[in-house]
Amino acid sequence: EVTQVLFNAQSIDGTVRKNAEESLKQFQEQNLPGFLLSLSGELANEEKPIETRKLAGLILKNALDAKEQHRKFELVQRWLSLDATAKSQIKACLLQTLSSPVLDARSTASQVIAKVAGIELPHKQWPELIGSLLSNVHQLPAQAKQATLETLGYLCEEVSPDVIDQDQVNKILTAVVQGMSSSEGNTDVRLAATRALYNALGFAQANFSNDMERDYIMRVVCEATLSPEVRIRQAAFECLVSISSTYYEKLAPYIQDIFNITAKAVREDEEPVALQAIEFWSSICDEEIDILEEYGGDFTGDSDIPCFYFIKQALPALVPMLLETLLKQEEDQDQDEGAWNIAMAGGTCLGLVARTVGDDIVPLVVPFIEENISKPDWRQREAATYAFGSILEGPSPEKLIPLVNVALTFMLSALTKDPNSHVKDTTAWTLGRIFEFLHGSVVDSPIISQANCQQIITVLLQSMKDTPNVAEKACGALYFLAQGYEEMGPSSPLTPFFQEIVQSLLTVTHREDAGESRLRTAAYETLNEVVRCSTDETAPLVLQLVPVIMMELHNTLEGQKLSSDEREKQSELQGLLCGCLQVIIQKLGASEPTKYVFMQYADQIMGLFLRVFACRSAT
Repeated sequence: EVTQVLFNAQSIDGTVRKNAEESLKQFQEQNLPGFLLSLSGELANEEKPIETRKLAGLILKNALDAKEQHRKFELVQRWLSLDATAKSQIKACLLQTLSSPVLDARSTASQVIAKVAGIELPHKQWPELIGSLLSNVHQLPAQAKQATLETLGYLCEEVSPDVIDQDQVNKILTAVVQGMSSSEGNTDVRLAATRALYNALGFAQANFSNDMERDYIMRVVCEATLSPEVRIRQAAFECLVSISSTYYEKLAPYIQDIFNITAKAVREDEEPVALQAIEFWSSICDEEIDILEEYGGDFTGDSDIPCFYFIKQALPALVPMLLETLLKQEEDQDQDEGAWNIAMAGGTCLGLVARTVGDDIVPLVVPFIEENISKPDWRQREAATYAFGSILEGPSPEKLIPLVNVALTFMLSALTKDPNSHVKDTTAWTLGRIFEFLHGSVVDSPIISQANCQQIITVLLQSMKDTPNVAEKACGALYFLAQGYEEMGPSSPLTPFFQEIVQSLLTVTHREDAGESRLRTAAYETLNEVVRCSTDETAPLVLQLVPVIMMELHNTLEGQKLSSDEREKQSELQGLLCGCLQVIIQKLGASEPTKYVFMQYADQIMGLFLRVFACRSAT
């Protein structure tokens, strides 16, 4: 009686659960065909509780596929060698489940059918599958239609395009695009169809080469972006994003309409839809950046696809739309590492636009910066700063340096004096971008002079005491500041501040809250860069750092009893300290005098490293 066992396998009582898992394992080992059959029977049986049906489907799916390649291969071979009668009974149960009134059962069956198809179709088995799915699509009830479209979508995800012949591809696309059209009254069917198209786009090469078919697909996708159901609009924009990279060279006739649709969605629609609408333009930028890099700018390159300059043409309308998004920040986005919202998506896209068109973007963004940078509302100040930071990669130094010279003093002052943490966070990030792209041997006219170097360092070290997110960005800025002086010959402008910089960074690593916003990691990465780019003048100070870092590493090895969470933090710290010692060893080992002095520590360091190996932690 598999139902009871599947029920017990989800029990909150550990012993009951363990026993159930054990019996399932035995059943599988003793009689695999019987085991898989009873699972598929459970999934198909409308009398059974949904919990056991869902678990039966899940176990079935895991019997067909695994993440690890060699395990996956075993499972595929095992299925192929299974008794044919058992296999066709299992497949019949799965297909029957597609018309179940229970959503979870249908959805699970869809996934399992796709896994079986992924194994069998390449071996020319189950040839009737696609035909029988397609005959389902024209049937009612709606739920069977929805499940079948979902299955076709999963199927396209599982098999490669060469496995399905063009005639069947045409039929699948016809069914999917019909299910998407606005005449389809059932929302669930239309959503399943739109998601299925997303997976089927890779199969549509021939269809996108045919003007009539392409026009039809594009029209239906664009109509779906106007559906009253938000999930359909989002799925339709996801299709457009995928089309923009897969069929870039086919977009010209549609680009004006797509601009209008995306602009409306970005300004008025709910966030998940607006994010995909911005993503469309980011994706077009990615395509054009790649094409222009292959051309090398002189059009003698061998890119098969011409650049249509969609971004350049859209600039006058696209840039204002993106600048508007920058004002839609969320209150706590700086504290949340996984944060992603309209303002961040808009800024990211603006940065890609700057890399695509270069100098042309600057006059379109500067008025926005000038207008908002001193406004009383923090949102306007932050948006202006973000806009400035976003356009620093792409345009030429000649175009940017005059702006940076004006902005630098202002930004250093904002980083210490602005009352708002968001503004400080973005200001520190922007300074980092200034030092990354416009400072160092690549630039003819330096933006950092004796006069402002002292002020820059004072401000950055001050900011390292700020909240973790601001401090982390200040470390990043210092990182690029140091990097820019790497090729500067025997003397570095940072030399007089070396001791103070190293001390400040070590202080940051000991902050109570250094675990937040990647702060501790950023401080060590910056310390490493400062050491790596230092000159012979500061070698004695680097030598003084050796026993300090050794002591820190030694302290992580002293055996206090740690919880698993603390142990993980501990290994991370050991990794950072070993990384730091590595940079110091390379630096001091590169010249004879320092190498000779350093040798006094070699034995102890080796001893520490061996103890770290003994900790058995991957990092």
